[in-house]
Amino acid sequence: MPFTGKATYSAGATLPEIVEDVSDIIGIISPFETPLLDHLGDPQRAAISTIHEWLEDTLLPNTDAVDDQTLTGPTTLTVFTVENGGRFQVGDQIMLKGKPEVMLVTGVSGNDLTVVRNYGGSTNTSVADNDVILIIGNAALEGDDAPGARFTNRVRRQNYTQIFTSAVEVSGSQLATQSIGLADELDFQKQERLRELLRDLENSVINGFAPGSTQQGSSTVRRTMRGILASLTTHLYQPNLGPIPPGDGGGQNQLNEAVLNAALRAVWEQSAARIDTIVCAGFQKRRINGFISATQRFAQDTTKFSQMVDVYESDFGVCRVIMSRWMPIDKILLLDSSRVDVMPLSGRSFHYKPLAATGDAENGQVIGEYTLELRNENAHAVLRNLATS
Repeated sequence: MPFTGKATYSAGATLPEIVEDVSDIIGIISPFETPLLDHLGDPQRAAISTIHEWLEDTLLPNTDAVDDQTLTGPTTLTVFTVENGGRFQVGDQIMLKGKPEVMLVTGVSGNDLTVVRNYGGSTNTSVADNDVILIIGNAALEGDDAPGARFTNRVRRQNYTQIFTSAVEVSGSQLATQSIGLADELDFQKQERLRELLRDLENSVINGFAPGSTQQGSSTVRRTMRGILASLTTHLYQPNLGPIPPGDGGGQNQLNEAVLNAALRAVWEQSAARIDTIVCAGFQKRRINGFISATQRFAQDTTKFSQMVDVYESDFGVCRVIMSRWMPIDKILLLDSSRVDVMPLSGRSFHYKPLAATGDAENGQVIGEYTLELRNENAHAVLRNLATS
């Protein structure tokens, strides 16, 4: 026969007589990871001004290019025009990139070079406009006077600090109440706001822009840092342009291993940087994972399938692959992480600042001020306009 005594369901829908069974674990689904900041780590120093500056230098360049549109492929001319005549000295051995002939510079007049062709018996070739010139080295005469001094000027770069802040306010009653899943509501709110600000910091480091004017800020202009993508101007590559070969059959600008290697090689050829970090969103991360699909092998008794590339090793560097939610889906960052620092303004790393109470509540704000120091922007690169489907 059915049970007719007192039961839980007899108490009604709201169960007023039963102690609530609520888990003491609070689940958070919102993304708050900061994989790029975690990879870069803490900087060795802090910024000491809201306008943060650093110096960059270069060696004397050993490349240039032919700048003479009248050339039609002559093989015997001994005078031609280059883009930067000041990079050459009498006694330089030079050659055109991809061509076997070596020439000896015997005169420099403005941007015009006078040369000895097929120097030392090297094979004679044509000279064309925009040919890249490689300066092999200079040969001095024995007992000759010292040549004129040449040098480069250091360049000062700068970025701006950005203030990140979020308010915290908890009523006195809420503080006195015993809450489910936590011991201190004020402390929990601090942690939540800090997670949000760290998330925003990583997003700003990648995607931020400085104001077009009054970049140091004012009473009406908010000071914002210039992020990585906005800072890079030299190595901006996309498939089918410049050094990047066409994509595979999956799409005109599809990311593949040839495209990635071409970008890595282009940076290596033009700088002393070693790309060690690849930053991408989830879609392009799956493309990188697909590099190993054709070569994967599994033992007969293997029950685990893995297709994930965390480290990509090429001739031009060993790269850690970082997947960040905040990267644009059609771009990939190639970074030399030794030249990247996310720095707090001295004494202004993220902290909680109590504010004066104006009523029956605890008030404060989580606040921090940070900037990005991206040294030698030509040591990094962006792959852009990649296929997203």
